[in-house]
Amino acid sequence: MATRLHPHARQRLAERGATEAEVLATVPQGGSFPAKLGRTGFRRNFPYGARWRGKYYANKQVIACAVREKRGWLVITVITKFF
Repeated sequence: MATRLHPHARQRLAERGATEAEVLATVPQGGSFPAKLGRTGFRRNFPYGARWRGKYYANKQVIACAVREKRGWLVITVITKFF
């Protein structure tokens, strides 16, 4: 099943600390949950082991909110959590 990124999601990747590869791995391999506005959220943890905005974090969680399309998923936005 194909996964595409909406231009909004693609623009936000760097400022939110995620990569396109992480998002594309999160949708098929992450856990899913119901999100706002009838969307589906996908969540996956990644080892990070680096600094983000001056603080060290061992892990990063990527959350991709998507809508279903005929041939797959369209990721609308991306959220990251560092821990």
